[in-house]
Amino acid sequence: MTTMLRATGWRHDDSPWAGRRLRARRQGGFSLLEVIAAILLLAITFAALMQVAGGAIGLTRRAAAHDEAAMWARSKLDSAFVLDAPKPGVTAGRFDKDYRWRLQVTPWTAAGVSQGGMMRLYRLDLEVMWGTASHPNRARFTTLRAAVVTPGTSS
Repeated sequence: MTTMLRATGWRHDDSPWAGRRLRARRQGGFSLLEVIAAILLLAITFAALMQVAGGAIGLTRRAAAHDEAAMWARSKLDSAFVLDAPKPGVTAGRFDKDYRWRLQVTPWTAAGVSQGGMMRLYRLDLEVMWGTASHPNRARFTTLRAAVVTPGTSS
């Protein structure tokens, strides 16, 4: 029968069952190479996502530290020289174990305005520092503070 099939030009793959075999082979699943490539692609994507998530966490931590520095600065500047008149000079201290401050007070005059009268303006430059010696962080804040000059004082 095989010889007859060959003589007529009819091949074994042309049989009605050949299509079923091809479909069964195609529906058998993915090859090992395809599975390895898919797992590799997933691993690369997962690593990239973890890198982005780690960066976002680091940025959030830095933003929180800057927010805390801004709150310390606002507290310091709001309470500075409420009871006493500002005195030009530099003072420094600590808010807590992590945050330090340095305040510089200088007399301030607007351009073209004389300094006469009972009010004087002072520029307060506050620097808040935190972090380690190898990774120092700092934020600077500046404001003006008005003070009444009492007769007989020059500040």
